[in-house]
Amino acid sequence: MTRFLAQRLLQAAAVMVLAALIAFLLFNYVGDPVSNMVGQETSLADRLALRERLGLNDPWLWQFAHFVGHAVRGDFGISYRLQRPVSDLLAERLPATAELVAASALFAIFTGVPLGIFAAVRRRSPVAHVLSTLSLVGVSLPTFVIGMGLIYLFAVTLGWLPSFGRGEVVKVGWWTTGLLTAGGLKSLVLPALTLGLFQMTFIQRLVRAEMLEVLQADYIKTARAMGLRGRTIIFKYALRNAALPVITIIGLKLGELIAFSIVTETVFQWPGMGLLFIQAVSFADIPIMAAYLLLVGFVFVAINLVVDVLYLAMDPRLRAGAIP
Repeated sequence: MTRFLAQRLLQAAAVMVLAALIAFLLFNYVGDPVSNMVGQETSLADRLALRERLGLNDPWLWQFAHFVGHAVRGDFGISYRLQRPVSDLLAERLPATAELVAASALFAIFTGVPLGIFAAVRRRSPVAHVLSTLSLVGVSLPTFVIGMGLIYLFAVTLGWLPSFGRGEVVKVGWWTTGLLTAGGLKSLVLPALTLGLFQMTFIQRLVRAEMLEVLQADYIKTARAMGLRGRTIIFKYALRNAALPVITIIGLKLGELIAFSIVTETVFQWPGMGLLFIQAVSFADIPIMAAYLLLVGFVFVAINLVVDVLYLAMDPRLRAGAIP
């Protein structure tokens, strides 16, 4: 088990180094940092002095090591457009994105898994056929189409929910949250449904497919022949064995929620990190783009490590060291 975890930690470190390298290359090969920081009236001597002060004349490897050292401490430089520390900007936008992603993930998991189990256990029922059809539609529709459709129905036509913004928020320490206000909760509903609907339908279809395969296994037939209760067979034996591939996909989908919250935050003008990234792309604000890339990479790495730990907990072969 120790060897297994050590290998995964080394892989995670390698992925983060690669992400840091890509982010560093943004600074060096996407525009000129000096030109982005100064005006056209700045003299050549001042530009050269600024390049020297920023360390842009240092050897490439030294610049990369300097970049990684600052990134480890949470220092991603100054935003070209806003002239503020990138770490402060991300800290301000983190609560909005975190709450949106958490709400979407809870919706996707706690709706998709039960519906997938039901569609597998009652696969011949009319409800199961309807769920399968709707899940196919949900997987096929782009996120921005789902968002605009929900806005038209619930905000424009029915007027039940707001169509943009985060609503009323309150501060809890440095964290700003809309979960403690009625306006904040209403504003969260449509973005969370939009971001989580695709993941929910994908999880539902995956759980259904895995459960259908497991329910045809010989040990399930033996358990039924022994007279075990149907609920015990489904949740203790079938679901446990179908859960390993499902956990892997759910882990990747949770990472995608952060990586692709950009579209949802843009559609609903949700003041999170995704919207900040889109604005940074529009103005070639490289420090924000690089920081967002590193953050998304870190989230994927962290989720994969959690998935590996869950594998250890659920698969005795890994605990016994049968799989390297």
